[in-house]
Amino acid sequence: MPARNFPILLVAAAMLAACSADRGDDGINDPYEPMNRKVHAFNRGLDARVVKPLGSGMSGGNGVGSHAVGAVGNFGSNLAQPGKVVNHLLQGKPGPAARSTLRFLVNTTLGLAGFLDPAGSDFALPEEDTDFGQTLATWGVGEGPYLELPLIGPSTQRDAVGRVVDLVIDPMRGWLNRDQYLIGMGARVASKAGERGRFGDSVDSILHESADSYAQTRLIWLQHRRHELGEEGEHIDPYAE
Repeated sequence: MPARNFPILLVAAAMLAACSADRGDDGINDPYEPMNRKVHAFNRGLDARVVKPLGSGMSGGNGVGSHAVGAVGNFGSNLAQPGKVVNHLLQGKPGPAARSTLRFLVNTTLGLAGFLDPAGSDFALPEEDTDFGQTLATWGVGEGPYLELPLIGPSTQRDAVGRVVDLVIDPMRGWLNRDQYLIGMGARVASKAGERGRFGDSVDSILHESADSYAQTRLIWLQHRRHELGEEGEHIDPYAE
């Protein structure tokens, strides 16, 4: 990671250092709920009109199209590996950093630039996901208020800053030219659309069939994210609404 990126990390940490865990009795900190609900309505409409149809088309069947979507997803995931290596190192986890590096090298070479996943299928090197939001949590930064971001969806103040920093510290930005990097980002987006198709029923039940899709989305996302970061002890009351 270039040395010029370190000041960005320090600024991000300083911005969030004062994040308080000022939650209500229900375990939720959502002072921006009116704004968040407006963004949620936009995201919900976008899902119904664009993301859901696209995801259904990409994930349908088990033929050549389905395999092509899987290959594109593998390619996008492989391009994200160097950024995950950086975050593992920033979290003081050399083991996952080394395995993620090896996974990237195996899939880039034997996996034909990452379109195949021999690292996971043949070398027992599954993807070990992480991000700068998790790095900030490891550093003791609080999650801050809940946010729903346009196009991206549920987040927190900590994770929103983390997403920006992940883009800045991604080594692939320095290794690829602009067109190559944009192709890689497109592959990651296509992979997310494919995931929407695979988990369509579950997403529909929450986003389009629940009585209050905003509250349901917020509850499930916060529970999952806190469990993922080892913060599941921070209770959320599902009956608070």
